[in-house]
Amino acid sequence: MGDAPNYHQDLNQKMTLKLREIMRDLPPYTTSFFIAMENNSTILTRVNYAADLRIFFQFLVKELPRFQNKAVSDLTQDDLKSITVDDLYLFLDYLNLYASSDNDERFISNQERGKARKVACLRSFFKHYYKKGVLEQNVCQLLDTPKLHEKAIIRLEADEVADLLDVVESGAQLTEKQRQYHKKNAVRDLAILTLFLTTGIRVSELVSLNVSDLDFKNGCFTVTRKGGNQVMLYFDDETAQALNTYLDKRKDCGNYALSSPLFLSMQGKRMSVRSVELMVKKYARIVSPLKKISPHKLRSTYGTMLYDETGDIYLVADVLGHKDVNTTRKHYAAMSENNRKRASKAVKLRK
Repeated sequence: MGDAPNYHQDLNQKMTLKLREIMRDLPPYTTSFFIAMENNSTILTRVNYAADLRIFFQFLVKELPRFQNKAVSDLTQDDLKSITVDDLYLFLDYLNLYASSDNDERFISNQERGKARKVACLRSFFKHYYKKGVLEQNVCQLLDTPKLHEKAIIRLEADEVADLLDVVESGAQLTEKQRQYHKKNAVRDLAILTLFLTTGIRVSELVSLNVSDLDFKNGCFTVTRKGGNQVMLYFDDETAQALNTYLDKRKDCGNYALSSPLFLSMQGKRMSVRSVELMVKKYARIVSPLKKISPHKLRSTYGTMLYDETGDIYLVADVLGHKDVNTTRKHYAAMSENNRKRASKAVKLRK
């Protein structure tokens, strides 16, 4: 697989250092919580939980009178025992608007999904110390999870997909400055968007790909999923053509090697998640200005097209890499209803 493992090792190393940095802002006793999490969570999950806990402990020392003479690092397990469910509800209210830790003039507001993630973090945290016998009761069990309202799936329609690919090929409606970059990157950008739209790959998975991950003979490539599992995904002839055209250009430019990243920036380095996101938005804004299209929305577009063609929710879940098919079913529930309506008209008893 070339240097593909190095990309993930690199990312893991950066996230580990980030986790350690955040943990320096937490009470020392919290270390056991993150050690316990290690076997059943990704490093990114632990980083997010550490950041959420930092906000919680900062709330305690800023907003609760009994802790205001303490620093976060001074908080102990005895302080944790004194937390009440009313304190937790005050924390949820605090999340509506609070000052950023690095800038008292910048305020942050958490919406329902941000609050729900912090409640999930606190539940895991309190559960850990309850199981250890530190807490006599787990007050976090009494905390209601904020209600989550389902969001409509934003995706491209079939005609918009065709228009998007046309724009990438032609550069139509790009600004003068954008056209200068387009001349150099059009073939690469078309390969990226085609891969998104025919495999449903995640942007993090896409940027981690190496040339050596591709198998044109069998029309597939190796991808490392969230959690570290490796799977094979398959692509069609249209995708193979887009990828081959891009790699042929790489060979002509002399920057092709099996061990090199599949998608390169103009500086000849592996493209970042952010640069791919900006590239997608640049083209999608022309085709569908009212939709905020991101790489994840292209993934939803692929999932929709695949489900519409097959009606197989388990297939969609498998290809998209959802561990729980209910996650997939939740996102495509509206389409299931459409299929049921279509089924009700499919059988005619008297023609």
